[in-house]
Amino acid sequence: MPPNPHPVRRFLRRLLLGFVLMGLLVVGGTGFRVWQVARIDDRDPADVVVVLGAAQYAGKPSKVLEARLRQAKALYDEGVARYVVTGGGRRVGDKFTEAEAGRAWLVDRGIPEDKVIEVGEGNDTLGTLRAVAVEVKKRGWASAVIVSDPWHSLRARTMAKDAGLDAWTSPTHTGPIVRTRETQARYILRETAALLYYRSTNASADRIAIDGEVG
Repeated sequence: MPPNPHPVRRFLRRLLLGFVLMGLLVVGGTGFRVWQVARIDDRDPADVVVVLGAAQYAGKPSKVLEARLRQAKALYDEGVARYVVTGGGRRVGDKFTEAEAGRAWLVDRGIPEDKVIEVGEGNDTLGTLRAVAVEVKKRGWASAVIVSDPWHSLRARTMAKDAGLDAWTSPTHTGPIVRTRETQARYILRETAALLYYRSTNASADRIAIDGEVG
């Protein structure tokens, strides 16, 4: 009969196995929540609709940003909020901020100029939402429905709440990010990693985990 393993080694193996299983549960649970929240389209009335920025080219929104703006306009037209906030700063070499490009698109399509507020600060989700929260609270408002891509919704909502907003999400379900199952799976994995990074560091992972199209 073989001798029993050394008790210390046996304990360390079990401890290692426990850490691995715990890590898998955390990652799997977070990925499930990213997928779950992506399916929620909450159109309850709010003080503002907030459109998170994405790439723009010489003042013209990218396809990703345009899809978000169409969703924001639909919410405004339905009366979900009386104001729309466009967020997003300027990349190196750009003449326009993402917020400026978004505001121009919305105004060109019939939303009154005084109903669209641009916040041209932040080059990632965290920086943008912190700047937006300051502007929203300065005006005496508190609630916001966040418009982004489905897989981005949970992280954006989490960051908005941490910035002091009462926030929920109404993501776009059009545009290149939701076009194929492969793209959807890739973004779910990336958003899972980015959200876990944010929860552990309170910092943004956009530049290392998410494509530049995602604000």
